Amino acid sequence: MNVKEKILARLTSQSPLTGKQLSQYLGISRQALNYHLKELIAAAEVIKTGSTKNAQYYPGDAALPSSTFSRKLELGAADENNVYELVVATLNLKSELKTNVESIIHYAFTEMLNNAIDHAKTDRGTVSATLDQGTVNFEIRDYGIGVFHSIASTFQLEDEQTAMLELIKGKITTMPSAHSGEGIFFTSKIADRFVLRSHRTCMEWNRNRGDIFVSQIRNLKGTQVQFSIRRTARQTLKEVFDEFAPEDYDYQFQKTRILVKLLQSEYISRSEGRRLTHNLHKFQEVMLDFKGVNSIGQGFADEVFRVFKNQYPEISIEVTNANSAVDAMIRHVKV
Repeated sequence: MNVKEKILARLTSQSPLTGKQLSQYLGISRQALNYHLKELIAAAEVIKTGSTKNAQYYPGDAALPSSTFSRKLELGAADENNVYELVVATLNLKSELKTNVESIIHYAFTEMLNNAIDHAKTDRGTVSATLDQGTVNFEIRDYGIGVFHSIASTFQLEDEQTAMLELIKGKITTMPSAHSGEGIFFTSKIADRFVLRSHRTCMEWNRNRGDIFVSQIRNLKGTQVQFSIRRTARQTLKEVFDEFAPEDYDYQFQKTRILVKLLQSEYISRSEGRRLTHNLHKFQEVMLDFKGVNSIGQGFADEVFRVFKNQYPEISIEVTNANSAVDAMIRHVKV
């Protein structure tokens, strides 16, 4: 048998094993072992859990046990960092996850739990987290006012659908003295899958598909947040912050991206244009993604690409994924 076959045979008969145990069994250096393990992991023939000296290896078809954490919270007395440390200790996240993935979980969990503590207007809440073979997940649930209703009522918006649109732009918060309004925006960008449910609205951000999905659900009291990321994920917090809060803007959140199709596939009126551009003056760069939008009317296009642009000439507006009809209307109003 060659070295890779010996590794697989040993792990099949006895696992998990550490790198030290494998190198001693095979009589090869750790450097040589790591070369073979890297190829076996890439081919999904070996599973690695943990990191550095705490890493353990299993055969690729091993059914690894899941670790779970669950806790009811009195939100008024909760501290998001203390709760996160309980999750870390229970699931052994510092050892089980790569540094970039643990940093992402730390940021997302504490941001979302702090939102529930500060905004939900209830003491009732629950948190849970799961670490399994491929992913790390958490869920935060409160039984309060509801995220979309909170935004709609605070800013006197016409409905929760409009509040949803404001939320995805970023920089909106019902408590500006204590929050920047960035938490949900950046959390949605770093997750592999991020779901926000409240009342009859469900929003799902899916990184692999590069899309956001909105659906109607049975009424859900309060707000439910679900977050999932692969243990092998390569994205980092720095990459996401650099994209939307780059050095050019002194690391301030000055760029946003909006999936225009979220509310409808056709936009006609000036009022729809004003709803889209509301609060966009807070940014320096805006990307409007027209993926899934079939057509736009002259009034809508004029409001966005002439009226708003003339009012805020310093703001850069970039258009992406526009079909020929949408592109033609945009060019028409810019003339």
